[in-house]
Parts: sequence; structure tokens; C-alpha cells
Amino acid sequence: MISIDNGGTFTDICVVSETGLVFGKTPTTPYDLSECFREVLKVAAGAATGDDDIVGLLAGTELLRYSSTIGTNAIVEKKGPRLGLILSSLLASDNLASTPAEHEMWSALVGDRVRVLGDIAGEATFESQIVTAVNQLIGMGATRLVVSLGSGDAGGAEQRAKRVILRKYPRHLLGAVPVLFSQELSSDGDDRRRTWTALLNSFLHPEVERFFWNTEQILRQARNPRPMLVFHNDGNSGRVAKTIAIKTYSSGPRGGLEGLRALAQHYGWPRLIGMDVGGTTTDIGTVDSERIATHRNGQIAGIDISFPLARVDSTGIGGSSVFGVEGGTLRVGPRSVGAIPGPACFGRGGVEATITDTYLAMGVFDGSTFLDGRLGLDVDRARNAVQQKVADPLGLDVDAALLAMQETFETQLAATIPQAPDMEEAVLVAFGGAGPMSACAVAAHAGIGTVVVPRLAAVFSAFGVAFSDIGYDYEASVEPVQPALVEERLADLSDSAERDMFAEGFSLSDCATEQALEVVSDDGRVTVVPFADGSMPAGAVNGHRSGLARLRVTRPIRHPRLEPPDRHERTEATASGSRSILVGLGTTVDVPVYTLDALSEGASASGPAIVEGQNFTCRVLDGWSFQIDSNGNIIMANPGRADR
Repeated sequence: MISIDNGGTFTDICVVSETGLVFGKTPTTPYDLSECFREVLKVAAGAATGDDDIVGLLAGTELLRYSSTIGTNAIVEKKGPRLGLILSSLLASDNLASTPAEHEMWSALVGDRVRVLGDIAGEATFESQIVTAVNQLIGMGATRLVVSLGSGDAGGAEQRAKRVILRKYPRHLLGAVPVLFSQELSSDGDDRRRTWTALLNSFLHPEVERFFWNTEQILRQARNPRPMLVFHNDGNSGRVAKTIAIKTYSSGPRGGLEGLRALAQHYGWPRLIGMDVGGTTTDIGTVDSERIATHRNGQIAGIDISFPLARVDSTGIGGSSVFGVEGGTLRVGPRSVGAIPGPACFGRGGVEATITDTYLAMGVFDGSTFLDGRLGLDVDRARNAVQQKVADPLGLDVDAALLAMQETFETQLAATIPQAPDMEEAVLVAFGGAGPMSACAVAAHAGIGTVVVPRLAAVFSAFGVAFSDIGYDYEASVEPVQPALVEERLADLSDSAERDMFAEGFSLSDCATEQALEVVSDDGRVTVVPFADGSMPAGAVNGHRSGLARLRVTRPIRHPRLEPPDRHERTEATASGSRSILVGLGTTVDVPVYTLDALSEGASASGPAIVEGQNFTCRVLDGWSFQIDSNGNIIMANPGRADR
């Protein structure tokens, strides 16, 4: 099983086989993401077979799941097609760009390429208006069209518009402009939200489609025997041909949450807080009672959409975030140098000071082992960047600047941890490139006494992707809410699910199904009534005018296997060396360095210490202890939770 997570700074891969597990990473190539996709397969092939033959690697691959940052990048950069929008007069009266976030996105996606239909009741005038609107929008430079005519229209205006457009502008003609009808994408009864969802999806579609076409070409050329599965932001996976573009947005953070849920289920931890410190951002998510915290209606760039999204709080602080001095105050982020040119220590032309430069200059990690030694880091470049960008502007020497940068980074990370009354019961799971180096300090600031650094911390989101199944979620509006109509809608949804799963190579009878009715009371309270035995509970429809029939279909596929969390006798860990770390002004401390892969189950020691994993460094602070569990994870504890 291969799973890949394409992040903003690095692209990670995890390969699980009957004989073991290998993983690796490579810098993301933002100018052409298919290049780092090919390169990370070579990295995995080298780790698995000793050479970079991806043909041999793929020949024995049963499943390849892939999460890409392409959709997120397109939204951030606002680079995409010029959209044209056809609205009903009712929708046009509701200003779709009423907030600063909406106004900014509206200007980038639509601008003045909008046409509003008048009376849509008469067939002749309706057809004339549609043709005129399409011609005008194309003449204004629109390369894709969105049609949104209101969910309350009993006459099915969008379907009527579709018939007109297909008849007047046949799809088989070269240069035919793609058209998306909002109600085919979502049955959300909120017209405003559904329209924005359609706009964002149309904006993402061509770039996401082009990228996945390129990746599939790479796999075809390598004679990959099975289709690639795209990991979606709802935790499901599906073929490229069954994936909608908006489902790829923010799928990487969801992969980390799937990994968290797998840990919660395996170890029985009631509350997990995931801290994924990547190169560009830090993503914080929670799993309570094995449930991933989710927004019923997610947001993209501050705009509400019709689909759920995991509740992930992202902040612009990561391993490549830039430190700067503004008005005598030290700040970090949100600007990032990414992987190219990267931090100053990368030696790729970067001149900015980052936390990567900070930890390297402090001695926290060894620059000669970065990326398995494939990218040696330059400590002199790191210190020069700190001198010029931080120390001199603050009037400090380099060591004082380094300590200030560390404190700023750690306290800002700790401020992103969601507080709760039972923080002493929470477990902080730290992963990503810089997460394990900062985990103990962040936990101490947040009042958390247990920290887990997974053995696969450097590629944990990719590992989490491997716990997804093939699945789809469906919903249809029900108005009025009557038992017969609910059953009719669920039957229609089942037909759609049967077609989709057939395209995935499975029968619906092979899948697990969950049915539910979502209703909204007059006071706005949302209630989801599950159909435990496939039938509607008595009284589920009482007193509701409208609702949503919901169907979730899942085909379980293979997941990685975790070793039982048995308690083994603690043994004293054997250090492989030592390292001098800056801990105060003019003060360095020699701390033992442990190599994770050389430590057996149950090995333990007290901090201060360093544990070197593959592609990550875990820092164990004074007052903390660590123990290696049956899966090679580092479990750190600080019973007193004393702040540094």
C-alpha cells in the first residue's frame, strides 16, 4: 500500500507491505507538482528495493492513495479560469460579495462577468435569456460558466437551462465552454452557499484535472496495474474520475486527523490534539471519543460552502516561516520561504531566518542528516541570517536572538492549542518536520502532560491517508418532510451510490451504508436522525417543513496494522552520542542523543535528551521522560507539567 501527501513544502510517502514499512520525503516542486510526485516514488523505491525503479515498486502495489495540495494552492494564489455566472433575479438581489473575504474572491473569480435572468416562467423568453447570457459572458472572456437559479424553483429552472445549453451549444464541438449547474453539485437549500460552492469548484476544476491527468500519465508510463485513489477532505478516497475538485481542498490536514483517529481507536485515548508543524503552516485538529471534529458547513478562504470540512485551525507558522522585526517586536510568519529557496541554511539562495535556521544554529538537530543526508544544511548561513534579520535589528547578539526566536515560535504555537476544562487528560500528538522539536515546550505552555511523537512523525499525514476507505456521501433535499418522500429520496441516492461504487469496481452489497435524515427546526437547530436498522424512526419527521435525506456508502479496503499496545517492562535506553545545545545566554548543555530505530520496545530515559527519528528530531526537555512503545512511537510524560 502506498500513500502520498503532497504538502506545501515537502511531499511525503509511506509504503506498507507484508514485510515492513518504509517512508520518505522530497521537497515539493510548486512549479510542477507532478515532478515531486515522480521523485517521491523514486525515494520510496530506493528505500524499498535499493534503486529508484518505480516500475518495480508499482508492479507489486495493491493500493495507491494520494492527497494533493493543488486545490489549496490555487485558492491561495487565486490563479485559475475566468468564470461567468448566470443568476436568477432572486439570487442576484442577495449580494454574494457582502464580506471582505467574499469580495476579494469575487473579484478574482467572477468580477463583472455576471448575467441576471428576468422572468423565467415563460419557455420562449427563458431560452432567449439563456442564449443571450451565455453569448455575452463568453464574449467577456469567461472560460467556464456557473448556473445558479435558486433551489426553491418548482419548475426546475436549472434543468431547463441545461437542456437549452446542451441543445444550443453541443458538448462534442471543439471549444465548447464547460458549464456547472449548482444543484447538480449540491442539494444545499441555502442558495447563497450553494452558489459559492459551485463557483469555487469550477475555479479549482481545470487545474486539479490537469494535475491528476499528469500524475495518472506518470503511473501509466510506469505500468501501474491499478487506478490511483484520490484522498478527499471528508476522509474518503475515490478514483480521479469520481472526484470533484473541491473535495481535494485541505485534504492533507484531514489525512493527519485520520491518523489521529487510528491512534485513538488503537490506544483508547479519549482526547487527542494533533499539532502538524509543516514547512508553511501549523494545523491543529482534535479527535474526541474517536470522532474527528467537523464543521457541518466548512469554509474556504473565509467563505461558507455546502460540504463538511474537518475542524482544523491553521496558522501561518511553520518550519520555513520567516522571522522579522517590526517596530522593535520580533514576529514569525505568515510569510514563508517554502522549500524553494527555503530557509537560509538550505543554501538555495534563501536569506531569511526561520525556525529551521534557529534550531540548527542552537544545535537541536544535525544538519548533516537532514532528508537522510540528501540535503546538507549550512549552520554558518543560518547564523548569518539570524544576525542580519533578527539580532542586528533588535540590538542583540546571535545567541540571545536565537533564544528569543525559539520562545516566540513556541509560545505562538501554544496559543493555537484549543483549551478545555480537561486539558490534563488530553494527549498532544506532534508531527510534521518541526513538531517533535517543539512538542514538549508547547505542551508545557498549554498544560498538557502527555506528548506522543509517532515513529512516522515526518510523514504522519501520508500515513493517515492509508486509513481511508473508498466512500461517498450523498444528500437530497426533502420538502415537505414526509415518510414517503424521504424514502423516495433515499432510493434515488442509493441508485447514485450503486453507479458510483460500480465504477470503483464494487457492488453496493459489498459496502457499508448509513442512512439519516437531517432536519432544521424553526429556531435553526439542526438535528440528525440516524436510521439504525435502515428504516425511519417513528416521529422523525414530525413538525419539520424541510430536511435532507443523507446516505453514506463505504467500501472498506486495507489499512496499516498497528501492534497491540502491550505494556512492556521499562529498560534504560542506550545513547548513540551526545550533542551540545544552547539553553541560555552563554550556556550550552551536552545532552544524550538516542537513535529511534536502535531503541527497543520499552526503552526509556529522562530529559534533557534528543531522539533522532527518520527525517525528524524529537527534543525531550528537562523534567520530561520518554518511552518507546510497541509501534516505535515516542511517549513523553511530564507529571508536573512544569513550564520551562
